[in-house]
Amino acid sequence: MRVVIALGGNAMTSSDGRARPEDQIAAIRRAAGPIAEVIASGAQVVLTHGNGPQVGNLLVKNEMAAHVVPPVPLDWCGAQTQGTVGFVLLNELEAAGPVAAVVTRALVDAHDPGFMNPTKPIGRYLSSTEAAVMIQHGQRWEDRGERGWRRVVASPEPRAILDAPSIATLLDAGYTVVCNGGGGIPVVRDPDGRLRGVEAVIDKDLGAALLANTLKADTLVIATDVDAAVVGWGTPSARPLGEIGVVELRRLAAEGHFASGSMGPKVEAACRFAENGGRSVITSLDSIADAVQRAVGTVVTN
Repeated sequence: MRVVIALGGNAMTSSDGRARPEDQIAAIRRAAGPIAEVIASGAQVVLTHGNGPQVGNLLVKNEMAAHVVPPVPLDWCGAQTQGTVGFVLLNELEAAGPVAAVVTRALVDAHDPGFMNPTKPIGRYLSSTEAAVMIQHGQRWEDRGERGWRRVVASPEPRAILDAPSIATLLDAGYTVVCNGGGGIPVVRDPDGRLRGVEAVIDKDLGAALLANTLKADTLVIATDVDAAVVGWGTPSARPLGEIGVVELRRLAAEGHFASGSMGPKVEAACRFAENGGRSVITSLDSIADAVQRAVGTVVTN
């Protein structure tokens, strides 16, 4: 069995959202336990992860040092955080068997509509004076009223996981592979055939679904901070979803049951993978091992 496990941001920070190095290490150590159980079962395991807190820290450093050194572009931030999180996961999973981390690129279309009208907010709010410095470095910032200015970037659709052949080779050689963090480092292919990174962010859940489909995985586990997807969230009629088909889940999504900034992308990713014949599970971090073996959380099939 080949399993892709997508760790959400809750697996990378403390319970109160802090992202100090010690918080990140402790959180990843917690995630490593159930992951090691899956590895011990004999499954081929691929790990992917969010990188929002890590990139957020780098963006603050960019802003504070912009008058001294040029800001590091977003594709570099993605590469750096893939390396950092991969390094910590290697340390925590070493006892479970051979592990490798692969810096992974995701191909996007240079003509994706997102580049024409960037709308994805990232980072913290700044004053108009502080934002002006970053605008001078070529970044796009928008006035958000009383809260201040916020940077916006494109969030293009991932089209291909370019390093999937290397990942598959490592899996077949017996390695657990950490890869495609943050949905992949966004790159475009220029008319001359050369690849280059772009200032964009890819949705990590959609990147995980594409990775799982590309690797022909059997199961995609999307680990988050709740036991299952919920309809009627925050209302007296709230109920968790168990086993459900793609058609019904998409109907619920169209009715607005899943927030676009949280559960919505997870539901879409689960549907995309299930539509290709796989089994998707949305569940909590602590239920990862159970999700591979039996029906827990929200199980999505075609």
